[in-house]
Amino acid sequence: MTPQTGSRQRILDTASELFHTRSYDAVGIALVCDQAKVSKGSFFHFFGSKRDLALAVMDQFQERIDETLVAKAFSSKLPPMERLDRFVKELYAFQKGQTDKFGHMPGCPFGNLAMEQATQDEVLRKKVDGCLRSLAHHIRVAISEAVRSETFPPVDEAATAEAMLGYLEGIQLLAKARNDPGLIRRLGPAVNSIRVPRKA
Repeated sequence: MTPQTGSRQRILDTASELFHTRSYDAVGIALVCDQAKVSKGSFFHFFGSKRDLALAVMDQFQERIDETLVAKAFSSKLPPMERLDRFVKELYAFQKGQTDKFGHMPGCPFGNLAMEQATQDEVLRKKVDGCLRSLAHHIRVAISEAVRSETFPPVDEAATAEAMLGYLEGIQLLAKARNDPGLIRRLGPAVNSIRVPRKA
């Protein structure tokens, strides 16, 4: 890793943690630069604006979630509906680890930014929507396989996947409000009972 790529990665890692554990609005470029130990000149060499940084942070979050939670939960080696059970367990473990590290549950990085910026910044809204759609896709694949194997009833697969993701985002929001990641473990298994019927 060159000094330049090292500086860029420090900025990304610092902003990822700050945006996730505080909020996008609460974190300014100066704070990111201070904690990443880079100058503002270095920052603007890599990122044209705070929004550009946030877009890169969301890309990094998605990449890391794909490599960890998604890779573990949505492996084709697992029976389709067991993938959702595993995803709930991985979500709980992730949020519990974050809570233990920071003293509060930070919630879903995508959901957090959507709640903050969806009505303020169309570019950020679209980025978050894309990240969430990617998660819904993994759920839909599991549902489709389960329907084909007759271990899950025929449903509107796309709508059911989005409803399941909406449920999981919702319980993460509740868990964040209560500062209790255990809520994910208690309520998460109900995700497998969600059904959206096919239109007649």
